Amino acid sequence: MALPLAVLRVLLGGFFALTGAAKLSEQISAPVSEQMKALFVQFAEVFPLKVFGYQPDPMSYQVAVGWLELLAGLLLVLGPPMLQEISNLLLTLLMMGAIFTLVSLKESLNTCIPAIVCLGLLLLLDIC
Repeated sequence: MALPLAVLRVLLGGFFALTGAAKLSEQISAPVSEQMKALFVQFAEVFPLKVFGYQPDPMSYQVAVGWLELLAGLLLVLGPPMLQEISNLLLTLLMMGAIFTLVSLKESLNTCIPAIVCLGLLLLLDIC
């Protein structure tokens, strides 16, 4: 069971590192970067801490999520076991926030499925 979980950890870590890098750099894909900027304006409107009076700047929000995904993804692949556990927890919380955001924006189930699948796979890594 160790090999399939190691492969899953590498694939998930690589996926998050790439999506984080895409949020941070316009060099990877300019059209995706523009789409991300527009999406994070919407995401900032339903930020979970808004009820407490905090609403992030959309660009800062995008950069923070990008760095979190990039670093946690790399640590999930390359880090020692303790840092892998911490990065898994951070990415799990991030995916829970992503699902909250998409549900708050009343997005379709099809839009939510990637975040739900990622959350499920992260939880699988956590329990095994």
